[in-house]
Amino acid sequence: MRAHPLSTLTMALLFLFLLAGCCCLGGRCPMGMNKSAMQPAPAGASETRQDVLYACNCGPTCTCKTVATQPGNCACGQPMKWGHMLKVEGTEAILCTCNEGCKCALDPNDPSKCGCGQPVKRVNLKGTGLYFCNCGGSCFCNTSSATPGPCKCGMPLKKVD
Repeated sequence: MRAHPLSTLTMALLFLFLLAGCCCLGGRCPMGMNKSAMQPAPAGASETRQDVLYACNCGPTCTCKTVATQPGNCACGQPMKWGHMLKVEGTEAILCTCNEGCKCALDPNDPSKCGCGQPVKRVNLKGTGLYFCNCGGSCFCNTSSATPGPCKCGMPLKKVD
């Protein structure tokens, strides 16, 4: 007895979707996310993004200026807010202040906002002890680290005391 062509096709497609992680054929999803970003991290695994900084979010009158690569509290005791670097100008990181996990870019029509419409936050990295990429003038490599190492562009990360 011969199998119906439609059921064979359905089984083949189901197998491909399962093999590829449902919607992410070739490692890329239709929405632009990669397959690993959609899967939960294994227990004990840390975030591998190097464009994430946590900064004080106490408001314009706060002078603690705390910045870190890991979550925690500011020197003034308030929880730091997650942000991702859009670019670095000199020693100043420009962060997107939208929800954790965001990967948007700087709004090309309004440099005071992220592509998602949220205002950007400017954070001076001088004296923070963090290493960051600044490959000249205005850098879009968006790499930061608590330890020395290479930037995405191949240059060594810099630390400004």
